[in-house]
Amino acid sequence: MVRAWANESQLVLAQQKVDVKSNEITAIPPLLRMLDLEGYIVMIDAMGTQKEIASQIIAQKGDYVLALKGNQGHAHDDIQRFFEQGVQKGFGSIPVHTYETTDYAHGRIEKRRYFHVDQIDWLLAKDEWVGLVSIGMLQTERTVRDVTSRETRYYLSSLSA
Repeated sequence: MVRAWANESQLVLAQQKVDVKSNEITAIPPLLRMLDLEGYIVMIDAMGTQKEIASQIIAQKGDYVLALKGNQGHAHDDIQRFFEQGVQKGFGSIPVHTYETTDYAHGRIEKRRYFHVDQIDWLLAKDEWVGLVSIGMLQTERTVRDVTSRETRYYLSSLSA
């Protein structure tokens, strides 16, 4: 089952059953068609990061933030390399918007560092994604009982920083 979740109101807006011989990629387009996306942001994990889905969201007048993993080949590698080098050596003349949060809850401390970049002319895959105007990186550091784990995620977005 694939669900559309309204984060602010904490409600399931719609859901679509995934066919037995399929995966969630085929269930996302009909789910999106059930929704009025105008003025809203659709966030999808890496499995649903597909060019056709991004196009559909833009056609329905929504915006997207799509998780990016190795399933997108060169786009993921290029964006990962860009952010890794930028964090280590600086981003030069490219403006980078950053934001940090720290949450203390349920015996854990979670720190998040967000990086968002609008200047993506260098990105070879930029023209393959309808509406793509920015890329992002999220670094998460989670500490639970003196054990710290770190994770880095990358995103494609139709939103400017």
